[in-house]
Amino acid sequence: MIAETISPQELQSIGNLQSLHAFSQRVFQPEPGERLVFGEGPEHARLLLLGEAPGEKEAETGRPFVGNSGRLLNKYLENADIAREEAYLTNVIKVRPPGNRKPKMAEVKEAAPILLRQIELIHPAIIVCLGSIAVHAIVDPKAKITEIRGTWLEKDGIRIMPTYHPSAVFRDENKRELLKQDLFSVATMLNKLG
Repeated sequence: MIAETISPQELQSIGNLQSLHAFSQRVFQPEPGERLVFGEGPEHARLLLLGEAPGEKEAETGRPFVGNSGRLLNKYLENADIAREEAYLTNVIKVRPPGNRKPKMAEVKEAAPILLRQIELIHPAIIVCLGSIAVHAIVDPKAKITEIRGTWLEKDGIRIMPTYHPSAVFRDENKRELLKQDLFSVATMLNKLG
């Protein structure tokens, strides 16, 4: 998945998302016939939605959150009066893991420097961590989503809302209302921040 080691010096010299995207294409190696899914949205979005890794539809199109989970997320964002077009959407891992498996912690660690640089360049006011992999990448590798979900956190001046990944709703119906509640809380915070 990751083709070469990431030099912190080279990464810090990257000054915009376009250059970081080009760098990511060198570093991440998609499976044959699949594409890198770097992210999409306004370069300086106030809201960043962070998932774990692209799924099949995402790897096919090169766009984040366009499969079933993405459609569900769009519906919940709309219900909370959050415009997807105004948010930046990305994943911790920029290519689909083999067999669509959950990313390994070693892969999350390897991919984290690019993600953190991406966050620095976008400089959002709020990050919504969709699922445990996102939480592990930017909050704490030992954090349990079931314990911190729905609780506002703050790191480097950015407010962080850990919540369930939309795909979790397909497996556990009880998480549906919790995800909706968290997105409404995000909408309220966005309004509060102006």
